[in-house]
Amino acid sequence: MSETPSVTRPAPQYREREAFGSSGIPMFAVSVVLFLAGAGIACLPLIGLHASLVVVGIVIASAGVVLAVGLTMVAPNEAQVVQFFGRYVGTIRTDGLRWVNPLTVRNAISTRIRNHETSVMKVNDAAGSPIEIAAVVVWQVEDTARASFEVDDFIQFVSTQTEAAVRHIAGKYPYDSYRDDAVPSLRDSADAITEQLSKEVAERVDAAGVKIVESRFTHLAYAPEIAQAMLQRQQASAMIAARAEIVEGAVTLVDRALERLSDEDVVDLDEERKAAMVSNLLVVLCSDRPASPVVNTGTLYQ
Repeated sequence: MSETPSVTRPAPQYREREAFGSSGIPMFAVSVVLFLAGAGIACLPLIGLHASLVVVGIVIASAGVVLAVGLTMVAPNEAQVVQFFGRYVGTIRTDGLRWVNPLTVRNAISTRIRNHETSVMKVNDAAGSPIEIAAVVVWQVEDTARASFEVDDFIQFVSTQTEAAVRHIAGKYPYDSYRDDAVPSLRDSADAITEQLSKEVAERVDAAGVKIVESRFTHLAYAPEIAQAMLQRQQASAMIAARAEIVEGAVTLVDRALERLSDEDVVDLDEERKAAMVSNLLVVLCSDRPASPVVNTGTLYQ
């Protein structure tokens, strides 16, 4: 049987790099000085000077305006993706007033930590039982170049891939292990499973330059059509576990009682009397309602 060849996804073409630029404060001052100087020179013919100075003034003022176009504000936890005639030239992450080539186009991308909470989805767990599940994923843009150019809409991409990962993880595990510690379940092993969810989402959104901080389940329940039946099953399991613990404790108490009666020579009991005593004590200790005493006026053998 021939094996299916694995599909290798091409490596992303773009990687974030720092864009060439400088502090915007000096360039702002230069552009203001050029604009005011050009405007002043252009107004000199009004007081009788040579008319050709108007052109010189307009050119100088225009140079100041062009320089001012290169000024861009970068907010904290924000990046400016810079393109020159459609080509990616770098990213500005230093906050404050920055200056870049005036002919470039700048697009702001937030690098703040964000939350994405999925809707409540109905899926089948590993046992085939329909369950309702929802999760919240904390994420952050790590590579602005990939977020801008590798996917069409990185926010929608994260949303879609997160829901797909939650569905996949929910289908790999049962809702409840029913006291079988060897089997991880969504309800009992939520911390370990959410770690796997974080890894899977991170792999899915890596192409968009997104980093996953953490993930958590926000809603986990059986689907309404089987919720009542599963509740009864859980109640039955809890009742069986409680009765088993009660019986174990009762047997321990009876064993200690017989041992003390024998060690302290309180009464000499043959095997038949011991059996009767054990039966009575177990009934009293294991009963789910108060025992009613019965006075025996005869003997055990009558």
